[in-house]
Amino acid sequence: MKITHVEVHRIDVPAADPPFHWRHGLSGSAPVGDGAVLHIGTDEGAEGVALFARPGAAVTLRELVDRVFREELLGADPLRREWLWHRVWELDRIHELPLPTLGLIDTALWDLAARASGVPVWQLLGGFREAIPAYASTSTFATTEEFLDVADQCLALGYHGIKLHAWGDARRDAALCQALRAHVGPDVPLMYDGSAGFDLPDAILLGRALAEADYLWYEEPMREFSVSAYRQLAERVDVPLLVAETSDGAHMNSADFIRAGAATFGVRAGTTLRGGITGAMRTAHLADAYRLRAEVHGSDIPNHHLCMAISNTTYYESLVTATTVVRERHVDDRGLVRAPTGPGIALPLDFGYPAALERFVEQPR
Repeated sequence: MKITHVEVHRIDVPAADPPFHWRHGLSGSAPVGDGAVLHIGTDEGAEGVALFARPGAAVTLRELVDRVFREELLGADPLRREWLWHRVWELDRIHELPLPTLGLIDTALWDLAARASGVPVWQLLGGFREAIPAYASTSTFATTEEFLDVADQCLALGYHGIKLHAWGDARRDAALCQALRAHVGPDVPLMYDGSAGFDLPDAILLGRALAEADYLWYEEPMREFSVSAYRQLAERVDVPLLVAETSDGAHMNSADFIRAGAATFGVRAGTTLRGGITGAMRTAHLADAYRLRAEVHGSDIPNHHLCMAISNTTYYESLVTATTVVRERHVDDRGLVRAPTGPGIALPLDFGYPAALERFVEQPR
C-alpha cells in the first residue's frame, strides 16, 4: 500500500454560541470557526483524515503540505507510522512546525489504519476501557456566583468533577477555588488550570490555597519554558501538579518534568499538543513507568479514543463554556463517556466538511 494523495480542505467549524473567553490576557472563542481537514489517501483505497481547527488553519496547513509534507508522504507506506512520526520530528528541526501540526499526519495515519482494519482507533491501540467518567472544564465566567451556579448544574447533570479556568489573578482565583470547595463539599473532585498566567511567587501563593482546599491537581500555572521553576513550585506546594501540556518535545520534554520531580500528579497527553496519537501514547507509557497519571487534554474526537486506550488517565475533559450548561453529546446522564464504535477515528460529519471526504475523488496536485 502506498500513499498517493495528500490534500487539505478548508472547513467551517461552527463558532461557539454563546461566545466565551479565558483568563485576562488570553483571547476567547473565535467569532468565525476556521478549520481544515488533512486527507491522506492510498492506491488501495484506504484513507484517513485529521481535523485542524485553529484561526488560519487552512492557510497554515495547506502551506505546510505544499512545502513540506506532501513530498515526504507521497509513495510512503501509510502503515509505517513510527517511521513517519520520526520523519515529522526531523522536518521540525529545519521548518519549526507549529506545535498543533506535529501530530496531524500521525492522527490521520492511525485513522487510515483503523478504517482499513474495520475497528475503532482505541481498539487498534490495544484498548483499556469502554467507558470513562467526565469532568466539567469551565471557561472563565464573570463572577464567583456564576462559577458556583455552573458547578451546581454540572453536578446535577452527572459530571464527576469540576475544573476551573478562572481570571488569572492569583488572590482572586484562590478565593474562588476555596469558595467552590466550601460550596460543593469535601467529596467532589476539583481541579484548577492556570492557563500559564502566573510567575513563580503567585503560583506558590495560589498553590497553597489549592492545597488547603484539597484540589486534585494544579495545572499549568506558569509557562512551561522553565522546568526548574516547576521544580521549585513542586517543592513549595502540597497540591499535586499536572504539567507539560504546551511544552514542545512530546514525551522527551515530559521526561524532563518527571525527572525534575515537577510532575507530582502527572503529565498531559493528547493528540493536539503532544505529537498526535503516537506522541500521546509514548507520553502515557513514560508516565506509567513512574506510576504517574497521563491526563488526556481536550474533548475532540481523537482524544476520545485516547481516553479508552490509556490506562493511567482518570477523566475525559468536557468543556463547559456557557452559564446555562448543556451536557456534551458524548457524556451520558451518569457522567460517563462511552467508547466509540465506528471504524477509525470517525470524525463526525456535523463539523461541516464536504460529504465528498467520505469518498475522496480529487486528484493530487
